[in-house]
Formats: sequence, C-alpha cells, structure tokens
Amino acid sequence: MGHVQGTLLNRRPTAEADLAFSLFGEFIEEVEQFRVAVGLKSATDLRHSLKIHRRCQPRSTEEEKQAAASILGLLTRNFSQFPDWRDLVKEKEHNDIEELMKKYGPKFEGSSIPALEGPPFPPAALYFDKAIVKLAAMFGTNLETGLSKARIPELQEHYGLNQLPEPPKPSILKMIWTQVSDYMVVILVIAAIAEFATDDPKAAAVLLIVVVLNIIIGFTQEYKANKALEALMSLSVPKAMVIRDGQQEQVNSADLVPGDLVVLDEGDAIPADLRLVDVAQLEIVEAILTGESLPVQKHTDAIKQRTRKLPLADCKGSAFMSTVVARGRGKGIVVRTGDETEIGRISKAIVSTPHVKTPIQIKLTRLGMWLVVIALVLCAIIVVIGVARGNYWLDMLKIGISLAVSVIPEGLVVVVTLTMAIGVRRMASKNAIVRKLPSVETLGSVTVICSDKTGTLTEGKMGTAEIWTADNSIFTFTNSTSLDPSVGRAMVAKADSLPEAIENLEKSRAENGAAAIDDTSAKAAATEASTEFSDAPTHLVLSTMVATLCNNASAGFSREFFHATVGLQKLGEYAFDSERKLMSVLYYQPPNEQSGAFKSDTTLIMVKGAPEGVLSNCTHFIPAASSAVNAFQLVNNFENVREAVNDGFVTYVSERAGHMASSGLRVLALAMRKLDGGRGQGEAILAESKSSAAETELTFVGLIGLIDPPKAGVKDAVTSCREAGIKVVMITGDHIATASSIAKDLGIIHGENTRALKGYEVDLLNEEALADLKPFPVVFARVSPDNKLKIVRALQSKGNIVAMTGDGVNDAPAIKKSDVGIAMGISGTEITKQAADIVLADDNFTTIVQAVKEGRRVFDNISKFIVYLLSCNSAEIWLFLLSTIVGTKYLPFTIIMILWANIIADVPPALSLGMEDFEKGIMSRPPRPPQQGVLTLINLLAIAVQGTVIMSLPLLVFLLGYYGQLPWFPEIEKPSVQQSLTFLVLTTMQLTQSFMSRSVSLSLFQTGIFGNKWMVYAYILSFVLMVAGYYIPGLNTFLELTPMGWQAWVITIIAVVIQLVIVEILKVILRATTRARDGYEPAPATDATA
Repeated sequence: MGHVQGTLLNRRPTAEADLAFSLFGEFIEEVEQFRVAVGLKSATDLRHSLKIHRRCQPRSTEEEKQAAASILGLLTRNFSQFPDWRDLVKEKEHNDIEELMKKYGPKFEGSSIPALEGPPFPPAALYFDKAIVKLAAMFGTNLETGLSKARIPELQEHYGLNQLPEPPKPSILKMIWTQVSDYMVVILVIAAIAEFATDDPKAAAVLLIVVVLNIIIGFTQEYKANKALEALMSLSVPKAMVIRDGQQEQVNSADLVPGDLVVLDEGDAIPADLRLVDVAQLEIVEAILTGESLPVQKHTDAIKQRTRKLPLADCKGSAFMSTVVARGRGKGIVVRTGDETEIGRISKAIVSTPHVKTPIQIKLTRLGMWLVVIALVLCAIIVVIGVARGNYWLDMLKIGISLAVSVIPEGLVVVVTLTMAIGVRRMASKNAIVRKLPSVETLGSVTVICSDKTGTLTEGKMGTAEIWTADNSIFTFTNSTSLDPSVGRAMVAKADSLPEAIENLEKSRAENGAAAIDDTSAKAAATEASTEFSDAPTHLVLSTMVATLCNNASAGFSREFFHATVGLQKLGEYAFDSERKLMSVLYYQPPNEQSGAFKSDTTLIMVKGAPEGVLSNCTHFIPAASSAVNAFQLVNNFENVREAVNDGFVTYVSERAGHMASSGLRVLALAMRKLDGGRGQGEAILAESKSSAAETELTFVGLIGLIDPPKAGVKDAVTSCREAGIKVVMITGDHIATASSIAKDLGIIHGENTRALKGYEVDLLNEEALADLKPFPVVFARVSPDNKLKIVRALQSKGNIVAMTGDGVNDAPAIKKSDVGIAMGISGTEITKQAADIVLADDNFTTIVQAVKEGRRVFDNISKFIVYLLSCNSAEIWLFLLSTIVGTKYLPFTIIMILWANIIADVPPALSLGMEDFEKGIMSRPPRPPQQGVLTLINLLAIAVQGTVIMSLPLLVFLLGYYGQLPWFPEIEKPSVQQSLTFLVLTTMQLTQSFMSRSVSLSLFQTGIFGNKWMVYAYILSFVLMVAGYYIPGLNTFLELTPMGWQAWVITIIAVVIQLVIVEILKVILRATTRARDGYEPAPATDATA
C-alpha cells in the first residue's frame, strides 16, 4: 500500500499499491478476524502503512481520493482507537484531507460495519502516539477523577492481575539432591557405605570427605546460577497511588487495571506501564531497561513514530514498570499490566528459557557415566571370578569395591573446578568477569560470536566524518570523536562543478542504467582546509553552523563560538520526530555593528534531518560562491545568490546521500532559512506550535556524514576469530547500510560471508528457514529483542556453540538462551548481568576474543589432566584386576593406600597441569566439534599405553615379591612390605607421568621440566607427602605403609627410566600421526604465541 513511483517532488502510489489499499477496505468490511488484527495496530503504524496522504493530493486520481475517504470513514467510525482522522494522516496534509471530506462527504460517512462482540477493551499497547484527551476517552478515564470503581472488576476480569510471572525457585534441598544424585557421587557414597559395612571406617571417612567437597562445590555453582531468577522477583512494585472516583488512594499494584490514573512522586517506583498525562519536571531512571544511568526527562507530547521502531529510551511520554522517579512528579494512565508490560515480557522470556548444561558439563557427565558403568562391570567381574575360585563372597566384594574406588578419579570434579577458577582469575585480569564457572571452558568451543555493534565493536560515540556542500565540495575529517580539539584535521576535495556533476550523473544513468558517484580521484588530491573562521571555506562554515546549532557533532566551530563571538541568541526549537524526520532551531541575531555577524535584527532557522525530509521542504540551494565572500555576507545576500531546486539537483543530492551512507555514514541533510521580520517573526512562528511554519521555504546547505568509528584492535580481533574458525555476526539496531559498511571495515563481511538481513526480514522467517540460509547472514540490522532470540535458536539448531552479547534488559532472554551470554559491564543492566555468564568490564569485543583464547587453554588443560588422571587410574584398575586373575591372596595395596595415592598423585599434579600456558597456534585451529567428547582417539591411545606402562612395572614388582623372587630385598616375604614397595613404584611413576602429560604428543625434552613452575611445586609437594607417609610414625600406621630402604628406591628409579623410554617412543608415533592428519607438528606451549 505504501509503494510509490515518481521523483521526490512528484511521488504517487503505484497501481499495485492502490489495489492493496482497496482490498484493505474490503477486508475490514467483510472479515472479522482482520478487523481484530487492525484494532491491535497503533494509529502511527496505520499512518505509515496506508500512506493516505499520498491519495488526497491535487495530483491524485479521483479513484484514489474516493478510496482514501472510504478508508478514513471506516477506521474513524468503527474503531475506538482511531476516533480522529488527524491521527491517521501526516500533519502537513490535513488541509488536503479537509478538502477531500467536503468533496466526498458520503464516502466518508459510509455505512458502519458489524460491531465486534463484547465491550470495547483497548488492547495493551504503549499508545505513545496518542494525544492525551483521546487516550483518556478511549479508556473511559476522567483526567481529574480517574476511573469509576464500578468498572474495576470488569477490567480485571479482562486484563488479569498486574503481576509479573513468578519464576520457579528451586528449593535448597532439591539443589542438594541434584548434586547427591550425580553418578560419580552415587558410586562413591555406595563405596563408602560398603566400607563401613565391611569394617573399614578409615577408607569410608576419606571417601565421604571427597563426596562432601564435591557436593558443596556443585551446590554453590547452581545456587549462584539462580540469581537471575531471584533478581526478577525484586522488580515487582508492591503499592501504587491511584485516583478512582475522584479519591486519591493507595492500592496493591496487583489490582491496577488499564485506564487507572496513577499518581507519581519523587522516589516512587513505577507500578505498571503508563502513558504520562501530566508532568512537572518529571525525570525517571530507566537504567534497568536501557542501561542508561542518567535520568530521562519526560513530557506528555504524542510521538508520531511506528511502534516497532521506537527504542524504549525514546518513549519520552511513557513510564515503564519497575523504573524509578528521580525527580519531579506526574500522572499517568495505565496502558499495560502484568505480562504485557515491558518488564513482564522480558521476565516471561527469562523464566521460560530452560537452564541448559554447558558442553563441558555434558561431556564430564557422560564420562562419569562411563566410569560408573566400568566400575560396576569390573566389580562384578572380580566378585564372579573370586567366588568361582572358592573365595568367600564378602572378601571378594571388598576387593570389588576397592577396584571400583580405583576406577573413579575422586579429584576430577575438584580439579576441573579449580582449573576453571584459575581461568576465571586470568580472564578477570583481562576485563572479562566470569559469573558461571563452566562458561570459561564453553568459550573455548564457541563457533559463533553474535556481537552488538555500538560500544562493543565501535567506540559508541558519533563524530563528523564527511560533509558535502551544495557547491559540490567534499570535506573529510580525522579523529572526529576525540575530545582533544588539537587532534585531527579537515581536508577539502574539489570535485566537478555542480552543473557538471549533475550532467555526468544523468549521462551515467542513461549509458549504464544506473547512477554512479566516484570521488576517488578528488579525495586523492584533497588539500588541508583551514578551520580558522576567517580562512575557512564559506560552505564549510555554514554547514558546521547548522550542524552545531542543531545539537549535532561539531566539525571545527563550537556552539560557544556562535553564541559568544557571533552573538546568536536561541529563541526555541521544534524537536525531532520520525513523522517529519526533521528538527529545527530558531536563532536571533540582535542589533550589532560588527562585521563578524549576520545582518542585525535577523532570525535564522537551522534545520537538520533525513535527506528526503529536508529536500522536500527546500525551495533553493546555495551554489558555489566567490572565495572573497564570507559566510555572513553570503547569508545576508541570500536572495541574490541562491538558486532554485530542480529535479536534477534533488536526484543528485539523493544519490550523494546514498553514496555517503554506503560508506557506513549516518547521513543528515542541513538547511536554513533567513527571516527579515526580526525577533517578532521568529517568536510568532514558535507561538504557532506548528513545525511546518518554520520548516518551509528552506535553502539547502549540504549533507553531513556521521560515524561511530570501530574501536582500536577490533579489526585484528575479528581476523583472529576468522583464523580460529569462529564466525562473527553483527547484530545492531542501526541501519543496514551503516552496519554493512562497518562490518566490511572490520572484516566481518569477508569472502563469501556477505549477506546482511533486516529485522523485518527475520520476522518473516521461522527459525528453521533462518537456520537454512546459505550463507548465513553475518549482519543483522534494525533488529528487535525477539529477533535476537530467534537468531540464537537458529544457530543452535545447526549445532553451533553461540556466544551472545547485550546490555539492556531486552537482551536478557537471548543472552540466557545462548551457550555463553556476555553482558556489558559499563552499559549493561543488572538483570542482563545476572542472566549472563560473563560480564565485560570494558565493553570491548577484543576482550571476548581474549576470553575465547583463555577458554581454549582451559579445555586443553582439562583434557591434559583428564588424560593424566585416567592414565594413572586405569593403571590401578588393571593392577587390581590382573592380580586377582593371577590368584594372589591379597591385593597389591590396601584401600586406604588407593585413596592416599589418588589424593597425592591426582590432585596437585593435575591442578598444576591446569596452569599450563597457551599452546602454539591455539587461535589458528578451528573450534572443537560440539559433538566431540573430552577424550579423542589420540587421547585414548595415550591413556591406554601410558596406563599399561604404569600398571605393568608395579605389577611385576608385586608378583616378584609375592612369589619370593626378590630374596635380596629385606622382609619381602611380608605382605605389608610387598604392598608398600608396589605403592612406592606406582605412585612415583604416576608423579613422573605428570611431567610427561604437559603435552599428549610432545617429548618431555621439548616441553621441559621447569617450563611450568607450578608443576615442579606440585611434584615436590606430592613426593614429600608420599615420603612422609612412609617415614612419619603414626601417619604410616594410619596409611598401612612400611618404611622402605635403599633397595626400594633403586627399583623405583629403574621403573621410571623404563617408563620414560616407552612413553617417548609413543610420543614419536603420536607426533607423526598428528602431522599426517592436521598438516603441522605440535610445538611447545608458550604464552607469547597464539
């Protein structure tokens, strides 16, 4: 219905648009469901969609005028939301509509359509585009006495209670049960019970200590993860002050209904979404929704803007639930309650988003299940073999339990948690604060980073990048966002004269079918322009003056210069709104005798806005002028120097604006008007309160291009992501041309990744269709919070691990749904931070990339110590199993020895592996496949071989002692000596294996011994504890260890040398395998290369 044809000065609807317009009227008359859908729309949305004003102009056809009269009649007579036709038509077209109504009165009056069933309850909406009197009439609210109490029950029945959705709050007992029912914990508890039952309380006590520690750590993590839900509970406002039947009274906020007249005072929390009807210096802090900590000045004016495109921060006539009055007082009509409020919708989305385990949690759970299954199977095998050989079943059960205990690495959960905690500390030093521990590792497997543009990829502040003036001069600026005025400079490029440029453009369109503007050669020959007023180009001074006085970024001359030096006095302004797409400000030049000023007693109107909006109100433009003429002389002589606007000029300016926008600039047009009627004429225009009185008969000055430049280092960070196989997706509320240009500059749009999508296009696709787009878009512009959530789900449906950034409460559902939610620490709201896994203290994209790098290191180190732990524990498994199969009367060592070995040989060395530095090329390899487990085939091979080596030598020593083949060893015939010797050999080999586990495939001679100082400290600590267990009286009795002589140490050293030789041979094979598979040979870890 809104499609048009023709030039800017002669636009009219297409034939297809006219057909759609007629069908719209027929559907209203004949389809009840369609009427319901239309009734949910705002007047502004309909005004933008129907474009009625284009069908009532003098050049419109009779059919178009009749159709416009009919549609207006249908809407105003049959919908309570649209009682006044003026809400449905642009303000400056009201005169045309009045003429239309006189001519086509019968069409406008028309016949009414069947009324909808039931009383007319206005739909929940912000109604920011509604005039106060009309809004009150629609809800049946008296602006003095409020609602009638008699209507409250009926309204409550229809709209429901004003309550936020209550989040499910898991009980502490349930959270504890979740930890107790973990597979690993269950098997350890069963083992402890069995040890108590078989009269071995020492082993049982150690097992229970490990269980309690694991439960405490897991419970703490889950308790913190539920803080986001608890934060929602604090958003409800318990009481509200309302006026009903003329009486001001305090009521429960839950009892509020749409139409209630709420009284606001300083310090009050807003109890529902309100449309303000009376304000007195009212300022409201909306940080909870927008992230903006400064209070927002409120007013009661209607805002003529489409519902979907108005950011919450721009809803100056609305107040939102849970925000706080910082200053002043006011009244507002309730328009949305409960789930329909802005906070309610977000709360519902957060509550409905299920908690999803991170990849590392899933993989460790899966590993734990396998270990439990293996433990049970081996336990059963041992018992069956023993009983079959005639052994007492209870003795065999004890042996089986011992074997099960050796299967499970009791320190695994503790070591994983502490390693991630170390990663958290490292990331905090790089401005990434981790709220949820497992997210550290998850970052390392991220395949897609969805990042906001403003403030994350860019600096978050606008500066002037380019100005084009009507004499076809191009001014470019460097470092325009710097706060230091001495930084940056202006360059001027002289292109063809304007008539030549217009002629060349028309020739290009005729020859190539498309217009093209190329400033490359002109900009290459640019020279530096003076920013001193006396020497600056005239057109630059005028453009800068309009931009600066219209509250825009200055480019050389400040507002203070025009106020203090030139002497301009501000009379007033007409604020920007999206209906006009303009703003204007009126300045007065008082009587003066100085040359550096405009003509005395002159009023100047400065206008800026969208190029289309400004051009449509311009009648003239400023052509090239003599260099001897300054800005004051030019304006004072406007009538003689300016030229009339024509179609050729309008077309060229439109193409020029498009050319600037394609470079990522936000383009605004600049114009002005001179009034010779003195101050009184300017004040009269303001007194009319009609912007159209000021914004007419304008003289076009130029175009200004603003840019929010990329942050330093972001481009390199995006390149690093690309090399690491991570797709970066930009999601922004900015225009698609600007977003795409910034994305190109940063390398986000690169190679085949060139697709960009608008928010309304995302609305048209379901999740499956969006996920199937090839290539998947790398830029999403003009998006809504719902779009963000859909994008996350679409990416996850294809197996991606997604990181999502955000700052406002609106972003919280998408952040919570993503695998790694990242909130902005500076601009982010508290709820967003609570829902996020990671908070960026500096709001910088490069910090995310550093966090990904740290996440990869964490996973590498987790993988290393899991290989180490399972190599050691598998050795214990096979040692027990084979000794049982051989038929020894007792185990190679006791249960308390097993637990002691698992404590001293598992935790300190494994924890030191978590301190390993980055491996070389860590950000040059693709992300791990999401479905890949913790253990790869190479890891499993390493575990199998290393476990076999660590098992076979202690088993050989045990069997030699058991069968009396070590006659030279003192008291070897005693079982306790045999067990103590076996324990010494096994534990020393396990500790030595920690150095070899610094890399799965690199030689010990490459990784070195002293490269990880924490490994050296851990080895010394564990070795000292092992030795203490042999030689400290009392402790050795508790551990059932016998002091060893020099003979035991000789045997141990021989075993370690054999272990080193075999493992080094294995690593040669693994390096060759890696080289053949991945095309590179692993290199030692280093913090300097990534």
